[in-house]
Amino acid sequence: MRMPLVAGLLLAATLPPSAAGPLPIRHTDVFAAGADGYHSYRIPAIETAPDGSLLAFAEARKYNRADPGMENNDIDLVLKRSTDGGATWSSMTVIDDPGDRWSAANPATVVDRTNGRIWLLYLCSKPGRSTMTARPGTDDMQFLARTSDDNGTTWSSATDLTGVARDLADPSWRASVVGPGGAIQDRAGRLIAPVWKVDPYGVFAIFSEDHGRTWRRGNLVPGGRGGDEAQLVELGAGRILMDVRQNSGPHRWIAESADGGRTWAEPRPGQTATPVSCAIETYTRRSAGDDRDRLVWTGPKGPGRAHLVIRVSYDDGRTFPVERTVRE
Repeated sequence: MRMPLVAGLLLAATLPPSAAGPLPIRHTDVFAAGADGYHSYRIPAIETAPDGSLLAFAEARKYNRADPGMENNDIDLVLKRSTDGGATWSSMTVIDDPGDRWSAANPATVVDRTNGRIWLLYLCSKPGRSTMTARPGTDDMQFLARTSDDNGTTWSSATDLTGVARDLADPSWRASVVGPGGAIQDRAGRLIAPVWKVDPYGVFAIFSEDHGRTWRRGNLVPGGRGGDEAQLVELGAGRILMDVRQNSGPHRWIAESADGGRTWAEPRPGQTATPVSCAIETYTRRSAGDDRDRLVWTGPKGPGRAHLVIRVSYDDGRTFPVERTVRE
């Protein structure tokens, strides 16, 4: 797969056009299908380490493109690093190879600005156990975390957060899946990660107020609209916005939390987009000395998963008046 260079995309989308026209968008192949002994790569995540290095994570799918636990696939969690702003990338490192036909998948990352620790959250599933076939109350699909204190060079052993992210006593709750993509740290220092569940579908957050020593599970987003792959962003007033992939219909769902992800208001319609994982990020803030507040949203305009666009909001996600095509 082709992973676009995130920094270049953000600049191209949000800076005003030059006299010669819009700034060019550069694309860099980070993970390529068939390379390093894997059939394909999917579900990327990218993080900026405290030293400025870019860390690109992905699922390395060994035998086919199928999701975790499906079609007898084997999925490892892998990483590449760039120290020149994404122009070139290191050789690939395998962070987690859990075993034959197992899956390590759905990476989501966040940097704790207080201590420089990088958190990597992901799922690990047994052979043949997908989100729809994992058995409630078991460890068929685990919710794991690793950390790095050296800018992603080495990683800790995995910590099991399954009992936090899932109610193991619920007879219908098969799995909890983070992200994918990114978690956040809010201005209070709280680490917050978006999570979705089955069965039935629903979205919520887990959070830590002590730099990851302990984690808690927040309430489900109300309204009964389901949803899965979600992303978080902190708004100007300190509220948390969750941008949720819809299970059906033409638009995503937006929910806001005034208490750091513990509870959520009723969701409202979000961006019109194909039902697929999208991204939303804080790009600039007046409080940080920038000229204005900017949120950047990225996703496919359609049809299908085609026509990738970046949209910019200047009013905390209420409207997105600026749009630029990244790839047709």
